[in-house]
Amino acid sequence: MLLTQTKKIDSIVLYNIAWQQFENLLENLGDSRSASITYDEGRLEIMSPLPEHEYLKERISDTIKEAAEMLDLDFECLGSTTWKREIKKAGIEPDNCFYFQNEPLIRGKLVFDLNHDPPPDLALEIDLSSKSINRFPIYARLEVPEIWCYDSGELKIYQLEGDSYLQKEVSSIFPNFNITKIPLLIQRYRQQGRKIFIKAVKEWLYQQINY
Repeated sequence: MLLTQTKKIDSIVLYNIAWQQFENLLENLGDSRSASITYDEGRLEIMSPLPEHEYLKERISDTIKEAAEMLDLDFECLGSTTWKREIKKAGIEPDNCFYFQNEPLIRGKLVFDLNHDPPPDLALEIDLSSKSINRFPIYARLEVPEIWCYDSGELKIYQLEGDSYLQKEVSSIFPNFNITKIPLLIQRYRQQGRKIFIKAVKEWLYQQINY
């Protein structure tokens, strides 16, 4: 077992973990936990996010939801749901995730199986410190089409092409919006409270649609 601790996040990495052990851990921990779990071909990482991580996750997620509302898009937000496929030896819990294009295919569902159901169209990752397990290959094996990754003050867009992700300038979900500018908006209104931030987000989105 390797234990790593950073200023931003605490993480524990375990090795040689069988798939059934991973499944048992998920069942034993239940849904009320705050830690997130990643499984990659026998390696398992447990991470406990701190307030900065959660703040950024919520602000970026607020912006995603407002963008969808402005474009009148049906969507489903499923938070840090555990996505896994035993055949791929892959399991991951994003910081947040959304269905857009495939929302009609999962509408009303409360139980998901990636052997039959499509994966989320968008996953959000807040990377405030170097994670011990590279999460992109896991997402690729689960075939998540797009990832937004916040890292060092930047929000980067990655899209799945083949079996790997390539960085893009434009989101396939929100091509009308300059997604990479969201961190600047968050920083500008960080001291103003959520209500003022949401109002600023709506104005920012409206200006881009009507530019």
